[in-house]
Amino acid sequence: MPAYESEGGDRAGRRQIVLSLLFLILAATTLYLPGHVQEEVASSLRSSVLYPFIATQRAVADTRIRATRMEELQAQLDSAVASVSAHRTLAHENRQLRSLLGLREIAGPAFVPATVVRPGTRGSESMLLLNVGSADGVAVNDPVVSAEGLVGIVREVRGRSAIAMDWTHPDFRVSGMAVDGEVFGIVEPRRGSFREEDRLMLSGTPFHAELADSSLVVTSGRGSVYPRGITVGRVHSLAEAEAGWRKSYWILPAVRPASVTHVLVMTDSEAESPDDVLHLFTEEEAVDEEGEDSEIGGEEGAGEGGGGAEGDSQSESEDVGGGG
Repeated sequence: MPAYESEGGDRAGRRQIVLSLLFLILAATTLYLPGHVQEEVASSLRSSVLYPFIATQRAVADTRIRATRMEELQAQLDSAVASVSAHRTLAHENRQLRSLLGLREIAGPAFVPATVVRPGTRGSESMLLLNVGSADGVAVNDPVVSAEGLVGIVREVRGRSAIAMDWTHPDFRVSGMAVDGEVFGIVEPRRGSFREEDRLMLSGTPFHAELADSSLVVTSGRGSVYPRGITVGRVHSLAEAEAGWRKSYWILPAVRPASVTHVLVMTDSEAESPDDVLHLFTEEEAVDEEGEDSEIGGEEGAGEGGGGAEGDSQSESEDVGGGG
């Protein structure tokens, strides 16, 4: 029995054959048309039937071009940012070196320049590695300073290297005083919630003494470690007061150890390390204080002003020393 074929299937097959023949005839006719006619036909097709496909292709190409361009712009931006960052670092380091060079020229050969290297190991956040040692005249307990002020102190010394601790170390202590020499105390570190919040405290100052905000605090020179006059920082605010006994003040440090890359080590060289370096770090403040003292002395009497101020400062220092 022959397979059943519907009448609709026959019609669809004949229609496909007819369409195929028509397209073949149309293609053959178009092939032999003149060139300008072919261009007109192609243009008509592009602007009508093929327009959605051409628009889609153009959008895809534009997207690829934008992506490529964006990658190029991002690479240029990254390169520019890296260049600016490197320039800032070099500029900051250049300023540090210039200031240290100027300080060493004034101070003399007792100040040995050194490069700072951070150990980077856990538990050594407050330690500094220096590229100078005993061969350069560096010894244990030599102060480490920058052009801005006190950084720390040398703890260990080898032939060509040394280890120092900065002021953020829990064991750091230094005798400090107001730049006018009227108030004395002990400067010690206080840890903050973050290392950037670490600051100093001037404790043990007399209760009757008053330190104004932004007052300059320098090393007092007591003992044989730190000479007198190295900038420690400035008074920020009153920390605590024990009634009738003593006060403590928060100190904003003059130097942030994290930003230090080059320092000077104050050595006891044959050139005689100075006992008073107030003029190196606080020249302007010292001049202002001397001017104020001379004015006060002129009002109270030149004869009594000199000896009285010195006697008061000496007696006050002895009181603080006994209290500490």
